[in-house]
Amino acid sequence: MYTTIQKWGNSHAVRLPKGILEVADLHENDKVEIKAEDNMIYIKRANKKHKTLKERIAEYSGEYVCAEWDTGKPQGKEIW
Repeated sequence: MYTTIQKWGNSHAVRLPKGILEVADLHENDKVEIKAEDNMIYIKRANKKHKTLKERIAEYSGEYVCAEWDTGKPQGKEIW
């Protein structure tokens, strides 16, 4: 299926035919992720599910070590 890139305000747009949306099971106002690589554009459904704290902790590998950082010398009348 072919279509044309058209100007839409200061951007450009491609209209997605109904048949393509039905095959992809996408609907109006669905959130999608757009990615470009290797001369191709990919559109896929955005991950709607937010991870729970339990899921986030399960993915933690232990590699991150928190530490203090130096923000530099005072620039004004800060009191330390």
